[in-house]
Amino acid sequence: MEAILIVDDDLNLCKVLAEELTEMGYKTSYVTSADAALEFIQHEPINLMLLDLKMPEKDGFEVLRELKVRTVTFSVIVLTAYADVVSAMEAARMGATDFISKPYDFDELLITIRKVLQKDV
Repeated sequence: MEAILIVDDDLNLCKVLAEELTEMGYKTSYVTSADAALEFIQHEPINLMLLDLKMPEKDGFEVLRELKVRTVTFSVIVLTAYADVVSAMEAARMGATDFISKPYDFDELLITIRKVLQKDV
């Protein structure tokens, strides 16, 4: 079972998305801060991270910078309400595999998740 970590400061979004993905057969976990995400991945293996860019304290770009230093083996899909071409290009340059705007269409997100996870196989 593939494990997905949701990183978003919106707890309600985390819960809903985790429930939807669990129903689709994924093992899901969520955290609501960048620091919690970086701590989580030290102790739990994941296949994919869904990462919000705009969070208090540390943002998603800081997480991407740290992941690049750690040379992680999982993919990252950026999921953000602040979608623009510059942010998408910067996230890709920093190692994000894909970029999806909020509010997201669950079917579109699921297709992207499946596509990204198949690349990792």
